[in-house]
Amino acid sequence: MTDIEIAQSCEMKPIAEIASAAGIDEKYLEYYGRYKAKLSLDVLKGEARENKLILVTAMTPTPAGEGKTTTTIGLADGMKKLGKSVNVALREPSLGPVFGIKGGAAGGGYAQVVPMEDINLHFTGDMHAIGAANNLLAAMLDNHIYQGNTLNIDPRRITWKRCVDMNDRQLRHVTDGLGGRVNGVPREDGYDITVASEIMAILCLSDSIADLKARLSRIIVGYTYDEKPVTAGDLKAQGAMTALLKDAIKPNLVQTLEGTPAFVHGGPFANIAHGCNSVLATKVARRLADYTVTEAGFGADLGAEKFLDIKCRSAAIKLDAVVIVATIRALKMHGGVDKKSLDPENLPALEKGLPNLLRHVDNIKNVYHLPCVVALNRFPTDTDAEVALVMAKCKELGVNTVLSDVWAKGGEGGIEMAREVIRLCEEESNESFCFCYDDSLSLPDKIKAVAKKIYRAKHVVFEGRVMKDLQRFTDLGFGDLPVCIAKTQYSFSDDQTLLCAPEGFNIHVKDVRISAGAGFIVVLTGNIMTMPGLPKIPAAEKIDVSDDGVISGLF
Repeated sequence: MTDIEIAQSCEMKPIAEIASAAGIDEKYLEYYGRYKAKLSLDVLKGEARENKLILVTAMTPTPAGEGKTTTTIGLADGMKKLGKSVNVALREPSLGPVFGIKGGAAGGGYAQVVPMEDINLHFTGDMHAIGAANNLLAAMLDNHIYQGNTLNIDPRRITWKRCVDMNDRQLRHVTDGLGGRVNGVPREDGYDITVASEIMAILCLSDSIADLKARLSRIIVGYTYDEKPVTAGDLKAQGAMTALLKDAIKPNLVQTLEGTPAFVHGGPFANIAHGCNSVLATKVARRLADYTVTEAGFGADLGAEKFLDIKCRSAAIKLDAVVIVATIRALKMHGGVDKKSLDPENLPALEKGLPNLLRHVDNIKNVYHLPCVVALNRFPTDTDAEVALVMAKCKELGVNTVLSDVWAKGGEGGIEMAREVIRLCEEESNESFCFCYDDSLSLPDKIKAVAKKIYRAKHVVFEGRVMKDLQRFTDLGFGDLPVCIAKTQYSFSDDQTLLCAPEGFNIHVKDVRISAGAGFIVVLTGNIMTMPGLPKIPAAEKIDVSDDGVISGLF
């Protein structure tokens, strides 16, 4: 059965039942149909309980698939089967990958959140609200220039782009305002995908409506002719933008196939943005259970690094354990095996690809000083010898490996993993968590710290005006912000063809931008783009809907 067929065969519980089991009073629920609800932020009032937070991350992704979201959901369901009070907190999918090539973000097999079709498509309208707020600011900016430009904005130095939640390379670079005076002021422009918008990052890092409005007002949209920053607050846009986002900021409640409460909210890309679900959803999930399982996007060099160095720093969140997802098939790809030849046992290729996983493990354990476990997503073609080799290599770093079979068995297939995670959470550690870099470092040194400690780059090459821009950001008072490095997800380097665990490479910083509202500096490396394109055969070609409204082809 396909993922969507499994999801459609499941009998969901009314969301009111899920909320009641999670200890959420009905007065806090805002229903979006029978199986989805938003939560009033009043649910956060009162004393919070002591609890444990588990982050699920992964090795460097490959076309063979790793199953990080599936593992996150299956782990939570496994902990529930062991009688633990547990919630799961996930990101919302973007329509770009849904209709492109990557797919959705609702898990897979028997470890999914449902209603799967709703979550992967319009859900509760959060993406649309974020796009509307983003584009309202763009419209007010251009209108201000058209109406006389009293703020003295230089149209050549506008940094704010419009956005759309779709992969559309045609919109990366556009010229707008054409057609005569009444149609605006002509200028070069461009679009980002919605999940790359600073509005998305702001929504995910805000802890209240007041914080949201304050962050929105700090957004820098461009510069004046005398190089002074212009903000959304200068345009008096923050109030209307907050009005568009007043419901989007509320966490969404759904359920796993096994009835575990799931808080699915916010979805910044991890290669472009910071790749974590909202702070508010994480806080709500933690308040209502003894354990919360959450995820970060792509490999640990991207999602986990940003979760730890940006989200944990911003929201004062502490992790108790990390799960690093891997597959033998993906490790063999990193060892040079073609995707079509992954089934036969190949111990030399596996050993050649293992350094990729081991580097991620070493980073979590020895850079951040966090307890971790490797979750090996087992496939029927994996041999006992291959499994034993992975376990032995991880053991050399003092980290256990557990087999995960949550895709086929749901929570039952995650019990072994759940037991190890619980053990890690309860174990007293002699080390304490630390960030990859300190706030006091200069912006170039923060970039170098991530590049050298996490990616293991030899040098960082700052191209063009980057060093001047970093100095200008510092002079403007943004030198103490963390850095959010935009990089390919397919390699530790900024070259997606360098697989496994490359060494001696350079990281090339092409551009830097201030996300003053989100509270970080975006660092663009390699050929990363903030507006992806569709593949030769988009997933959209396989999606259809029957006469009675049943969707098919959605994974």
